[in-house]
Amino acid sequence: MQGHDEAVQVSPRIRRLVAPNPSVMTGPGTNTYLIGTDDVAVIDPGPAIDEHIEHIMRVGDGRISHILCTHTHPDHSPAAAHLASELNVPMIGAVTADDQHQDLTFKPDMHLTQDAVFTGNDWTIRAIHTPGHVDNHYCFLLEEEGMVFAGDHIMNGSTVVIVPPGGDMKAYIESLQRLLSYDVTAIAPGHGEVIPGCRDEVEKLVRHRLMREAKVVANLERGGPASIETLVVSVYDDVPEAMHRWAQLSLLAHLLKLEVEGRAHQDAGIWSLAA
Repeated sequence: MQGHDEAVQVSPRIRRLVAPNPSVMTGPGTNTYLIGTDDVAVIDPGPAIDEHIEHIMRVGDGRISHILCTHTHPDHSPAAAHLASELNVPMIGAVTADDQHQDLTFKPDMHLTQDAVFTGNDWTIRAIHTPGHVDNHYCFLLEEEGMVFAGDHIMNGSTVVIVPPGGDMKAYIESLQRLLSYDVTAIAPGHGEVIPGCRDEVEKLVRHRLMREAKVVANLERGGPASIETLVVSVYDDVPEAMHRWAQLSLLAHLLKLEVEGRAHQDAGIWSLAA
């Protein structure tokens, strides 16, 4: 496992640092990527932990020219404001409504748009809007290598929590499939190791979500109207009970998708299938 005080050379253009914020939700910690040799783009500088910020600056060696954030959750973007202030370089990203889970220190100098392109001496990075985990989420494609930096859109070894209202299951599945429109050869997740390929991983994740959705429908068919607190026990019976409070969020996202599609409805917190 990569240590928090080392930089791993993922490719000649890419170095990865891991923030010292391991947890049940972040795995070994948040991955921070440094792209380029002469001018360096930092993707997801991570939490505002002094030793991690110092590590980014040390590895960047005075060459950091861009700071890009996939989204503004507290494990991905708070270090950006510190780096931008110290180095006088732009913060680039998108913002969303405050849902009590956002990094409010992130005030981008440049707001991301779909297919925005940023360049350095030996790199071209394309922004791909991938709402779902949260509505201001972007992935970044390093075009020279086909590597996509996926933030929390795709994680290695676990599924992504979808937290409504900013998170949206329908948008998430559509955003996964959007990646197939690009020439992606590998996925560099916000947590965990690089995932080779793209199509197989995307298809596996979409299949998993649709299987979970089918389980929601089957439980409502079998047991009748139910609350989320009741449904989570049977729909997520393969997930440790300690994780059910997080699973309830993704379960709500599944139910809201079914509601938008006219397949389910709720009344005072009780969910049932549409007639």
